[in-house]
Amino acid sequence: MPPAVRQRVAVPTPDSGLTPVTALAGVGPALAQALARLGLERVQDLWFHLPLRYEDRTRITPIRELRIGESAQVEGVVEAVERGFRYRPQLRVAVGDDSRATLTLRFFHFNRAQAEQFVPGARFVCYGEVRHGAHGPEMVHPEYRRVLGETRVATEDRLTPIYPTTEGLGQKRLAGVIARSLDRLPDDAALELIPDALRAPLRFASLRDALLTVHRPPADADVTGLAAGRHPAQQRLAFEELLTHHLSLKRLRAQMRRHAAPVLAGDGHLRAALRAGLPYALTSAQRRVGAEVESDLAQPVPMLRLVQGDVGSGKTVVAALAALAAAEAGTQTALVAPTELLAEQHWNNFRAWLQPLGIEPVWLAGKMLGRAREAALAAVAAGAPIVIGTHALMQESVVFRRLGLAIIDEQHRFGVHQRLSLRDKGRSGDVVPHQLVLTATPIPRTLAMTAYADLDVSVIDELPPGRTPVQTVAISNARRGEVIERIRAACAEGRQAYWVCTLIEESEQLEAQAAEVAFAELAAALPELRIGLVHGRLKPKEKQAAMDAFKAGQTHVLVATTVIEVGVDVPNASLMVIENAERLGLAQLHQLRGRVGRGSTASSCVLLYQTPLSRMARARLEVMRETSDGFRIAEKDLELRGPGELLGTRQTGQLEFRVADLARDAHLLPSVHRVGEALLRDHPNLAERLIARWVGGAARYAGA
Repeated sequence: MPPAVRQRVAVPTPDSGLTPVTALAGVGPALAQALARLGLERVQDLWFHLPLRYEDRTRITPIRELRIGESAQVEGVVEAVERGFRYRPQLRVAVGDDSRATLTLRFFHFNRAQAEQFVPGARFVCYGEVRHGAHGPEMVHPEYRRVLGETRVATEDRLTPIYPTTEGLGQKRLAGVIARSLDRLPDDAALELIPDALRAPLRFASLRDALLTVHRPPADADVTGLAAGRHPAQQRLAFEELLTHHLSLKRLRAQMRRHAAPVLAGDGHLRAALRAGLPYALTSAQRRVGAEVESDLAQPVPMLRLVQGDVGSGKTVVAALAALAAAEAGTQTALVAPTELLAEQHWNNFRAWLQPLGIEPVWLAGKMLGRAREAALAAVAAGAPIVIGTHALMQESVVFRRLGLAIIDEQHRFGVHQRLSLRDKGRSGDVVPHQLVLTATPIPRTLAMTAYADLDVSVIDELPPGRTPVQTVAISNARRGEVIERIRAACAEGRQAYWVCTLIEESEQLEAQAAEVAFAELAAALPELRIGLVHGRLKPKEKQAAMDAFKAGQTHVLVATTVIEVGVDVPNASLMVIENAERLGLAQLHQLRGRVGRGSTASSCVLLYQTPLSRMARARLEVMRETSDGFRIAEKDLELRGPGELLGTRQTGQLEFRVADLARDAHLLPSVHRVGEALLRDHPNLAERLIARWVGGAARYAGA
């Protein structure tokens, strides 16, 4: 190469992962900002930003060989085009290939220029998920490109990784940055942070090989293993991630126990008044867990307690009694929930219980503006005993007079660092508030030890009397028409129904699109019914309006994404349809099902699945049909080691999982605990570096 054009190639060094992402070619300030939203600030953050799934574009599949429910790449010639405007614009394109079969491409969102590309005789390569259509297989909104002339279609030489991304950052751009970061991977010895003596008995591949395999799987890779997260390369990474999680929580617990906390042992008059005013008696499980919480609050060390209880088991009453103990002792309680729907439901419950006792809970959510917000902030600063809201409570502008107790509902939606930022609002020198965490996701004991190693665990394992059991059926998507008729019949009797659209990847855009497609379909099939729509891309006001209309009975059917998984309470809704139910973990299916059966009417849940079903998916749907016991479901999830939803999805900066899955990877936990103890004892500096590597931007919270 002539000297004039010779480029200086960066030689990877042990610490090349710690350099900022801006050191990579093509990463300017705007791209660095987008990457930072994903918690990707250093080169090594990119190494550990792992694919959500893979697409196989290494071959062209003949249309005749397409399988419903699977994604594939096809090449075909346009045979016919139809544009329709019934209810909403629609473009349908029929393409055929040498296998003498036809595939329909369906578009609901398109512009004129796109529509004009599809002319009979034009050749296209398309990639998408194959669905049942009225006239054979179809793809809704596939990716496509036109092939001109007789050009031979070039296929990829390896599987295409699909990464978790953020608004304004496309897959191609993100994949390009990750590819450039992988060129800086140092050699095995420099990259490895688990000493050979501890790693050898586990017989894992090297970390370097594992990373390269997961980011660049060859065309002949075990696609099934990769999709299930069981490929040896993924297992190597899962082990290190579980180990890091274990180390960071162990360290967090040790740090927390060094603090003091206010002693919240009041005279009990408010708690006695609440118990006396309830229209029912507490279950023995509620009384037992309530006593454990009260005992913790009366100690001068911070309570760190997780209360697990199935959907509807009465965790909120236990939380209210804890808040009253804090009020009796003259301190404040903050209750934070992950969504406005759930927070508002808590606020309504607390008002109904506490107003008769002379306590007015303060409401604070992100959508509050102007005078209402100022009044709420002033009330909090003045010492209002109970404040309820969303993560808006964690903002800097919120100042408590004396915060004694922080209650976090569905903690896995927040992450440890947000829990700590709320705790810090009540910090005074070495004194911090008590923490109570609630979850409706039942977690087997073995997993709770790892997932919540920084918390004591209490279980409410009894349901209050009066809850109606939900009958669950699993029905193939081929019988979709019957399910729609079932909705018509239920609504004719004055009932309401949910239609939940699920997608396996965390893309609000695709989820919203799936919901809009189902909304259009139901509106066309059930013109006499009013249909509502809720998805993550709607503005908060639009979301709230749709929910309020459903609660008030003004709409018959609510089409929604899994945003309604927690916190929606509509007793008149007695039917739920969960589309693509085979894609969800047991815990999430159980959470969704908990939205019906909240009144006295017999309720049903229809699990609509795509064929063919994998053995795992069939087993999961079977469990859902057999039982409504959340703890049995959680144990079964662990036994099946299916894609567990035990800790929810990973969001930026959370102490959560990129590749590990507690249910699937439970067999690694004994080794994780063994290696973790040895690292903390003999190699504390390596433990610190592991936490910095995996937790990244949130590492500072892990040692708070």
